[in-house]
Amino acid sequence: MQRRTGRLRVAAAAALFALGATFLAPPPTAAATAAHDSDDYCQGRCADILPPGATGNATLVQILGNKLFGTHPAHSTDQIAPYNALAGGYRSLTDATLTDFFNDASFGVPQDQVGSVTRPRSDVTITRDKKTGVPHIKGTTRYGTEYGAGYAAGQDRLWLMDLFRHIGRGELTSFAGGALANQGLEQQFWPSAPYTEADLQKQVDAIRNGNGARGQQAMADAQAYVDGINAYREQSKNGRYFPGEYVLTGHIDAITNKGEIAPFKLTDLIALASVVGGLFGNGGGGEVPSALALLSAQQKYGLEKGTKVWESFRERNDPEAVKTLHDGQSFPYAVKPARARGTALPDRGSVTAEPLVFDRTGAAASKSATPPRDPVKAPEKYRKLEGLFKDGVLPKGSFDPTQHRGMSNALLVSGKHTASGHPVAVFGPQTGYFAPQLLMLQEIQGPGISARGASFAGVGMYVQLGRGQDYAWSATSAGQDITDTYALDLCNPDGSAPTKDSTSYRYHGSCLPMEKLERTNSWKPTIADPTAAGSYRMQIFRTAYGIVTHRATIGGRPVAYTALRSTYRHEADSIIGFQMLNDPSYVHDARSFQQAAQHIGYAFNWFYADSRDIAYYNSGRNPVRNPDVDAALPVRAEPAYEWQGFDPATNTAAYTPPAQHPQSIDQDYYVSWNNKQAKDYDSAGFGNGSVHRANLLDDRVRALTKEGGVTRAALTRAMADAALTDLRGEDVLPELLRVLDSKPVADPALRTAVQQLDAWRKDGAQRRETTPGSHTYAHSDAVRLMDAWWPLMVKDVFRPGLGGDLYDALSANLAIDESPSAGHGPTGAHAGSAFQYGWWSYADKDLRAVLGDRVQGPLAARYCGNGDLSACRDTLLTTLRQAGARTAAQVYPGDDNCKAGDQWCADAIVHRAVGGLTHDKMSWQNRPTYQQVVEFPAHR
Repeated sequence: MQRRTGRLRVAAAAALFALGATFLAPPPTAAATAAHDSDDYCQGRCADILPPGATGNATLVQILGNKLFGTHPAHSTDQIAPYNALAGGYRSLTDATLTDFFNDASFGVPQDQVGSVTRPRSDVTITRDKKTGVPHIKGTTRYGTEYGAGYAAGQDRLWLMDLFRHIGRGELTSFAGGALANQGLEQQFWPSAPYTEADLQKQVDAIRNGNGARGQQAMADAQAYVDGINAYREQSKNGRYFPGEYVLTGHIDAITNKGEIAPFKLTDLIALASVVGGLFGNGGGGEVPSALALLSAQQKYGLEKGTKVWESFRERNDPEAVKTLHDGQSFPYAVKPARARGTALPDRGSVTAEPLVFDRTGAAASKSATPPRDPVKAPEKYRKLEGLFKDGVLPKGSFDPTQHRGMSNALLVSGKHTASGHPVAVFGPQTGYFAPQLLMLQEIQGPGISARGASFAGVGMYVQLGRGQDYAWSATSAGQDITDTYALDLCNPDGSAPTKDSTSYRYHGSCLPMEKLERTNSWKPTIADPTAAGSYRMQIFRTAYGIVTHRATIGGRPVAYTALRSTYRHEADSIIGFQMLNDPSYVHDARSFQQAAQHIGYAFNWFYADSRDIAYYNSGRNPVRNPDVDAALPVRAEPAYEWQGFDPATNTAAYTPPAQHPQSIDQDYYVSWNNKQAKDYDSAGFGNGSVHRANLLDDRVRALTKEGGVTRAALTRAMADAALTDLRGEDVLPELLRVLDSKPVADPALRTAVQQLDAWRKDGAQRRETTPGSHTYAHSDAVRLMDAWWPLMVKDVFRPGLGGDLYDALSANLAIDESPSAGHGPTGAHAGSAFQYGWWSYADKDLRAVLGDRVQGPLAARYCGNGDLSACRDTLLTTLRQAGARTAAQVYPGDDNCKAGDQWCADAIVHRAVGGLTHDKMSWQNRPTYQQVVEFPAHR
């Protein structure tokens, strides 16, 4: 961004004052006297960063200033530059220069760095540092401490929290407008966690009453947190410094201040937790599309060979898969039985998705790609803000809980291999890029709490990922199978023959009615969203075996397929584990950390480092299944195939004991990038094979560990190097080139293309700028070739052998590609996270087989050239020629953020606006959104 002159800033300020004099700034804060905390054992060696910035609220005047002049509220963008700079500066990184790219994550704020102090109550202060504006909450009572955390959350994320509680409740369109993206978002989320208000309250009560003193404390903390949010909510409304989005969406009148920001309540926290857990902590499910792929394979190849082909693509326990526990440890879970029983495959062609939306009216009934609009005319001074959310309050594709979103990475090295003799860790969650960010940084110090780090806004009564006094922890999404699909025999209460539309089902010999849950939403046009008035009703059916997702027939008999998630009705139970992680009296070493993580029900990989040890633990409510059940496929809804000890009233069951969860203390190193945890810990979905993005970390950290003398900077460099590397270029291109080079390439244009690709590979196969800020990639032609070639190559290699139906069915389970610019990938374009999902392993195994290499866990057939090297080479050359003919504008067609043909921009990270502010793009980096770099030299 170009530096603005002082004259422009003065003019902008004057203009904004004239436009919005009725909207006041927050009240002045008290002078500050905060100092560093004495219980900090990191001694300046802990750092972190979270773009775009701490400030996430913006008044109407500030939003207008952003649109007119490109200005931003203080601390809303100041983390973008250092975060972005690492891509160009990591190669020369030293421990001394880490703070050029990360913030000092020490406890407290030095006296000369205090920016402001707020005292919302007499027993708590919120100190913000000058550099970043991060809130440091310090309380003298437990209630005051948590009240302060809630108040700070209101200061930084009030609009975001409000938005997400409505997403969790399936009420987004009624709250934010009827734009198609808003409709799509609530239609994706609500069916995965549909609740009545009574259901939400039962979860609050269960936490409070079912976990002893810790449960009671957790709900007391949550209530204090909510009280703090509500205090800020009320004060900002009365003082007219509330987020301006409330005006733009019609909740508050800009002139009279009439209207309301609805009070927050404890059940909102459950709704918020369901969104966070559904996005990042879920695992399994998808058994119906998996079954359809199996049926397609059996249809093409016959029962026996078709099953083998499907299994080879499923890669559920691939021997070549990179593993977090790499010393051969075995943790059997959800393993394939020798002879499965109870599997419930549908009749071919009988599966239909359960309808969700009914009774559409107005704009909701429109068949147009752009719904009818009825713009609301804003006062002249706010005309620039008209239509701000016309495409949705969240950009289309920002979230999809039906897609497994592999997020986050971790690199840890034992002190035995570091320069200092103390462990080093670089880790963090990869939660996407939003403005404001879903996470917020905070430090919380009070009775029984001592931590700094990141928390999801709205459920931040504890730090969820961060550091304590002498330890740090983080997580990656694990994705193990905690969601199963059941096939319920349908029935009619009157005894008549059931059909696929029947709404009763067989349960333990009885014919029970399904429970219908409904949500009716309606909207009117607003200044921000001109979508014309409309409404619709969402409807789902809930059973003892979960939520109905599909209907089909099995042997001609009608069935309903349901999804049963072990964390359903337990969305916030993990609060106990987070409370423990924040409690310095509980976590004091690696073993006690693992014990705390055992209380987290969502599927996460947890990592820990202190001055002595590194450790790992895989959390999740892993149900104990009948060992004869194949968890990768639908199963019959019969007592013999239920989870052991299953109680549908509370959705509880017997769970695998902690000793059976993958875990370790002081392995030489750990890496995780949502890869396979351990041998025999079967993967819940497709894609954990011989090539995985975790290989980019494992190769680098293994080499560092072998060399020894690892430092914080060295480990950060390894992470950053992997973050710029094209997985296809590093781990599949070598085999592609070997096939091509098996004979001389005669065609001059193809020979040039091969040479370009080979030069790129030798230079690290990275997607990096020639110089920082050039917005031009080194080896740009080779990168373009790979982006164009990969989907063409995969299709022509595999589709002829698999056939169209099976190829499409497998693609429905695992996307072909997820390059940074591949907007068709599960995470969408401009998302940062890339190369999690794709056919990298399939191509790698098939090419190595054709080349005659040894392949462990090979595909059940050979596809490239039908196994003939010469024919395979012809296929690769043909598709490479097609790729070379595609122009940059065809490969990178452009979108709302980028013009066609702009390669750098097509990859670039865009902070997806969740409110009225927009920010500058960042160069592509495949790294955690919130990231810590830690090395503790001392211990309590």
